[in-house]
Amino acid sequence: MLDITDLAAQKAKEILAAEGKANWGLRVYKAGEGCCGPSYGLDINETSLQTDDVIEKDGLKVFVDKEIMPALIGMSLDYYQDSEREGFIMTGGISSCGTGAAGSSCGSGGCGSSCG
Repeated sequence: MLDITDLAAQKAKEILAAEGKANWGLRVYKAGEGCCGPSYGLDINETSLQTDDVIEKDGLKVFVDKEIMPALIGMSLDYYQDSEREGFIMTGGISSCGTGAAGSSCGSGGCGSSCG
């Protein structure tokens, strides 16, 4: 099952509240497939679908289609912040590039270049 960190739950609830959507949740979806494996995206939704598993963390609801849930085992939804950027990030899981971050890019050279 996907783990949601305390910081990710807190930031998501702050963002949803600021948009007047405090009762909504996040949707994790498969955004594509690249040379390093699948990449995932986030969106906000008011309700879950019948095909969703719902994960709750500190009052935050996260909707995940049951078909992709097995691929998220061992992964975490976290929030990253430094002096230059911030945002949600999926970490953990298996990556063919050895970076440990799902959805990471292989660099500017594309699939033919080294990802290490």
